[in-house]
Amino acid sequence: MLIRFAHLTVIQAFAVLRLSRKTDCEKGIEILALRHQLTVLHRQLGNRRLQLRPEDRALLAALLVPLARTTLHRLRLFVSPDTVLR
Repeated sequence: MLIRFAHLTVIQAFAVLRLSRKTDCEKGIEILALRHQLTVLHRQLGNRRLQLRPEDRALLAALLVPLARTTLHRLRLFVSPDTVLR
C-alpha cells in the first residue's frame, strides 16, 4: 500500500507541474469537464458506493483536508466531507 500511495503522490506532483503551465481558461475548462464526468459517474452508480483503495482515500484526504468545511460540502465528492475531516 505504501508503494502505491507513493506512486499516486508522484503522479499528482507531476499533475501540479502540468497545471502550472496552463492558462486560467484551460484550467476552468478542465475543471468543468471533470465535474461533468463526476456527474455522469454519480448518475450511473445510482445508490451503489464506489470502492476506493486505501491509498486513494489517503490521497483524497491529504488533498482535501486544507479546505474549509463549507467548501467541502459544495464539492462533488465520492466521500462525505465528514469522512475527509475525520
